[in-house]
Amino acid sequence: MTKPPFYITTPIYYPSDNLHIGHAYTTVAADTIARYKRLTGHEVWFLTGSDEHGQKIERAARAKGQSPKEYVDNIVLGFKKLWERLGISYNDFIRTTDPRHHKVVQQFFQQLYDQGDIYKAEYEGWYCTPCETFFTEYQLAEGKCPDCQREVEKVREESYFFRQSKYAERWLQFIDEHPDFIQPVSRRNEMVSFVKQGLEDLCVSRTTFDWGIKVPFDPKHVVYVWVDALTNYISALGYGTEDDSLYRKFWPADIHLMAKDIVRFHTIIWPIMLMALALPLPKKVIGHGWLLLDSGKMSKSKGNVVDPHVLMDKYGVDAVRYFLLRELPFGSDCVYSEEALVKRVNTDLANDYGNLLSRSATMMEKYQQGVLQAPGAPEGPDAELIDLARTTPQLVEEYMNKSEISNALGAIWQVVSRANKYLEETAPWSLAKNGQTERLNTVLYNVAEVLRLATIMATPFMPGLPGRVWPQLGIQDKPELQAWNSLSWGLLPAGTTVKRGDVLFPRIDLKSLELD
Repeated sequence: MTKPPFYITTPIYYPSDNLHIGHAYTTVAADTIARYKRLTGHEVWFLTGSDEHGQKIERAARAKGQSPKEYVDNIVLGFKKLWERLGISYNDFIRTTDPRHHKVVQQFFQQLYDQGDIYKAEYEGWYCTPCETFFTEYQLAEGKCPDCQREVEKVREESYFFRQSKYAERWLQFIDEHPDFIQPVSRRNEMVSFVKQGLEDLCVSRTTFDWGIKVPFDPKHVVYVWVDALTNYISALGYGTEDDSLYRKFWPADIHLMAKDIVRFHTIIWPIMLMALALPLPKKVIGHGWLLLDSGKMSKSKGNVVDPHVLMDKYGVDAVRYFLLRELPFGSDCVYSEEALVKRVNTDLANDYGNLLSRSATMMEKYQQGVLQAPGAPEGPDAELIDLARTTPQLVEEYMNKSEISNALGAIWQVVSRANKYLEETAPWSLAKNGQTERLNTVLYNVAEVLRLATIMATPFMPGLPGRVWPQLGIQDKPELQAWNSLSWGLLPAGTTVKRGDVLFPRIDLKSLELD
């Protein structure tokens, strides 16, 4: 049966500086979901990109003696290098400076204006340039930005406004009819409470800076971030253009994935703009938690960030991806530390997974001359291991379909842990010593098959892993044994040549390691 197309997006990141490990988490999580969907037979469109307009960029470029475009081009190049290194399999990278995006934004703005949902008025408020956000007097924290604690500016200017308040009741009705639209539930409750307190009309143009997309009917105004940035999710698909085939195939998005601090824009402003134009709303918006430092939330504007390149240099791409995906529970925050990363690598990857492969391959070479033998009849703990291996793929699918990535990884590692315990229970070294060849063959086969199944299931999370495992299991040239639809017990053929390779995840000595 043909599976439906699947469209997933990250936010488009702001190129004020290089990205940190929190941005990496969002994009790695989206990539994992995209890879999982591809493996399970969906045609996937995965979008990421950069949000490149605004006063902050204009000022930063001026300070460096560059044009805004020169400034953002250099930083966006760094974005793409990071995503390449992390193995991010995006289908498209949208930039708000792309001509294709400009056309759609202007058309979108014009449509809202033509139907009376945008009007001109004067705006006055407190503006934080680093956060690109307006605040009312009561929202300020001791007169400063409540998010980054920096100074704010009093701004008064002529602006265009979007009649957001007009759609508040319709939005509340939509949320009531689509309770899963905002995930997790705690975020949904926050957004409903926010709207019920009273929704104001939204400032959607600026005149105090020039770096942006011109309002089509009033070019002294530039389109402000809400319309400019959020529209990327359909401009990238060719909405409103001659070739809108991607839009017709993939919209509405299945998942908008982001950190919780920008959920309000994606769950209130974006859906209401779509409602106003009678366009389909995305199916789900997920606001994940933050990776926190002891000092609080990571922020480029605060400068308290962790560079993912440094971590990959030390521990490798798969280890960093695994840590991020396993450590952050769905919907919750977690405190980041490099010590926690090292402990996770040592425990899960070196001791559990890597050690299972290394021990098994070593024994197959020693006792079977590297040729996997057919198993005999199950006995003892075989049934429990086999049953767990058979049922785990369905459990992983259930978790992934709910975007509970950490739980999915946990389920896979239960099988890995059980296989390690199985080796201790069955003691294949004793079986070899006592000449119990048939039983030895069964035990080693079972462990090899667990490794095959676990590696397939782990592929979306650690895409670099299979290329290092399949040659050791002797199935590097057998794609039919690497596919998601081969997650059935007993397909690994007897006679397969097993060859132990390099250690996958060397154990890290915490005492000798200088942690940043």
